[in-house]
Amino acid sequence: MPLNLQKNLPAIELLKQEQIFVMDSLRASEQDIRPLRVVILNLMPLKITTETDLIRLLSNTPLQVELDFMKIKGHTPKNTPIEHMQEFYKDFDQMAGDYYDGMIVTGAPVEQMEFEDVTYWEEIASIFNWARTHVTSTLYICWAAQAGLYHFYNVPKYPLPSKMFGIFRHTVREPFLPIFRGFDEEFYVPHSRHTEIRREDILKVPGLTLLSESEESGVYMVMSRGGREFFITGHSEYSPYTLNDEYLRDLSKGLPISVPVNYYRNNDPSQGPVVRWRGHANLLFTNWLNYYVYQQTPFRIEDIQQLGELS
Repeated sequence: MPLNLQKNLPAIELLKQEQIFVMDSLRASEQDIRPLRVVILNLMPLKITTETDLIRLLSNTPLQVELDFMKIKGHTPKNTPIEHMQEFYKDFDQMAGDYYDGMIVTGAPVEQMEFEDVTYWEEIASIFNWARTHVTSTLYICWAAQAGLYHFYNVPKYPLPSKMFGIFRHTVREPFLPIFRGFDEEFYVPHSRHTEIRREDILKVPGLTLLSESEESGVYMVMSRGGREFFITGHSEYSPYTLNDEYLRDLSKGLPISVPVNYYRNNDPSQGPVVRWRGHANLLFTNWLNYYVYQQTPFRIEDIQQLGELS
């Protein structure tokens, strides 16, 4: 089944060029099927790029998915047209009465700040709390993963001596969980961050399960509440050229940046990237939607609130 997207969303035309089937809300309303409702809190600076990356992965499922986009009320993005935000995004207080089958919270370019120093921290904390009673399962990505682990479990983050930047090999600690259905024993994930969480802090919290890690990039995936929350430190959603764009951007700004690890063919930027993470990325999002959203969501979406109160 296709993704049900708001008409005129830029990602629609971009993904049609990749032969990905999406439909607008008018066509979807003609089908007698309740789609899964998924909300994306998009904190990344390049909103349209992130929308497209996530929609590309969410489309790889037989389930029909209806997407909404949430934004922070107390923050005005600098890199996305205000008209785009007004047309496709809603403030949290406009959505606080809604219930969703799934939620994705993206990374944000604030990882080197203390959590409480982020201008919208109080609103983020309120949204995290809301998700526990209004959403069946939530994916927290990169900075959002660190923020969620800190907010709910007091897990600290630590500065890195240099940016964790590139494609890193990971292993699975809990291979029989449905989130890893179809995974190989080793898989690759893009990372782009200046801070980390540490395995010893995860392992001492009874409510957390460390699912996957890397010898080079550390903790990758943590689960809590039986799969109602996943905290993912990498960027499995990245398109083939995202790290390249970040690398060139930092070079142009004169920032200290190394060539992304295991990314370019023969470690040569002129030869372009070797894409080795897309299969795993598609499995990750498909498994999440199927096993932790679709198969766990209540028959009536309003019952998510009761599920949250009981868990």
